[in-house]
Amino acid sequence: MTPPATVAAPGAVLWLTGLSGAGKSTIAQATCAALRLQGRAATVLDGDELRRGLTRDLGFSEADRAENVRRAAEVARLMADAGLVVVVALISPFRADRERARALFEAGRFFEIHIDTALSVAEARDPKGLYRRARQGLLPAFTGISSPYEAPLAPALRIDTAQVLPVQAAEMLIGLLPAPGAGPCGTSGGAAV
Repeated sequence: MTPPATVAAPGAVLWLTGLSGAGKSTIAQATCAALRLQGRAATVLDGDELRRGLTRDLGFSEADRAENVRRAAEVARLMADAGLVVVVALISPFRADRERARALFEAGRFFEIHIDTALSVAEARDPKGLYRRARQGLLPAFTGISSPYEAPLAPALRIDTAQVLPVQAAEMLIGLLPAPGAGPCGTSGGAAV
């Protein structure tokens, strides 16, 4: 059996940032699946998966969070340089860390997307029970509760997951990417849904 051919396109990074439970991983998986259906090489770098492997030696101090983002960005850069669309789903709570990640890429290859979900909505979802544990004081430095989340000031997209379904979000993310055969392109700048 021959693997499906992929459509030649420049590699890029879709960096999804937002609170725990915002929907980053769900949207990342939907986007990757849609890209693969189009014949594009794509993968997901999920924060939870990275914490189980590549960054398992890190805690949740500001320095460790910065290193977590740095490692994810370096891996994403290598994959994007190989022609993949890399969908990064990582809380990445601090603007400075995300800006350092962006600096690794030429213009038009890194797109910061704010998965903007109200804390109350994310806390109600709480798929892993983390907010409950944080409210009980069992998880120190938990983003959104006892540690800050710095929302992007000018994301390529802002997606409110209380209003947009994952499949719709995936279409919006794919719309940011250069077309197959095209070179890198600039962002559309600050669209919000």
